[in-house]
Amino acid sequence: MTAAVRLGADRPVGPPPPVDHELAAPLTRILADLPGPLGPGLVADRRARTVAGRLPDDEIRRGGAFDLRELTVPGPPGDPDIRLLVCRPTTGAGPYPVIYNTHGGGMVAGGTRSVELADELDRAEALGLAVVAVEYRLAPEHPDPAPLADCYAGLLWTAEHAADLGLDPDRIVVSGNSAGGCLAAGLALTARDRHGPRLLGQMLQCPMLDDRCAAPSQLQLATAGLWDGTSNRYGWTALLGARRGTGEVSPYTAPARAEELAGLPPAFIDVGSVEALRDEAVDYATRIWQAGGEAELHVWSGAFHSFDEWVPEAIVSGTAKRAREDWLRRLLERSGRRC
Repeated sequence: MTAAVRLGADRPVGPPPPVDHELAAPLTRILADLPGPLGPGLVADRRARTVAGRLPDDEIRRGGAFDLRELTVPGPPGDPDIRLLVCRPTTGAGPYPVIYNTHGGGMVAGGTRSVELADELDRAEALGLAVVAVEYRLAPEHPDPAPLADCYAGLLWTAEHAADLGLDPDRIVVSGNSAGGCLAAGLALTARDRHGPRLLGQMLQCPMLDDRCAAPSQLQLATAGLWDGTSNRYGWTALLGARRGTGEVSPYTAPARAEELAGLPPAFIDVGSVEALRDEAVDYATRIWQAGGEAELHVWSGAFHSFDEWVPEAIVSGTAKRAREDWLRRLLERSGRRC
């Protein structure tokens, strides 16, 4: 097995990179309204914001563009059932390819109806795809491996019942932002090693990938940006407890720990230059290439964590959204489906 190449955590770093001119003022306003860094005392705040920001049915259906179903399906063996939100196009011919969304929220918050779903629906509406979003148990009440286990159970159920739902089990792309990007990467590794569904691709947006939190950008942005290094360490600690940063963490939980990255579905990885997760995302893409795999990497200059969700009108946000849609279009067309 080829040894993993790591970015040196002892590499000297300077001050944070400058924020994009269209993002700087919005970031200041966002941080003024959003208490931080994330810690135990702010979990309730983040969950309340999740509830307040839930997308209603009408916004999901988009004037009849999507049919909406909420399903309760079996969870992991011995664990509670899980909920899936299934958004299927009402036009075009099925079976429909699927974006399987794992929501973000730092492992402690978030839900299937967050603003991330709106972004997935944008891409799905443009390309004629369905979206299936999974509601997984949250840390710290439900630590590792509960979140990934729930997401994988939902993925298996979706693939096994695709025909009943009018979906294509051979064209499933796992996709998530932040903690959701971590879970999507973990699903790709799990499906590969358990001989589960053959995924068409994995879209990792600003992903949390490494519980060791030792990349240079973690230090450089320890207290800067929207999802800083301090918040990131708390999110991982909520998930893993005292195991965070030790040798007892599974590579399926923290994908940066995986020694072998060959045999994975094509990856789209993007991240902002002004966020603590930057260097581990770059490292993950680099290691996929070194393993002979396929990855498309974008580092958005001057962008902070989840910038396109917070400031969708910025030029860099539009560019990032188009890049994700274009990557999906190329992936689908290569698989034999014209968009």
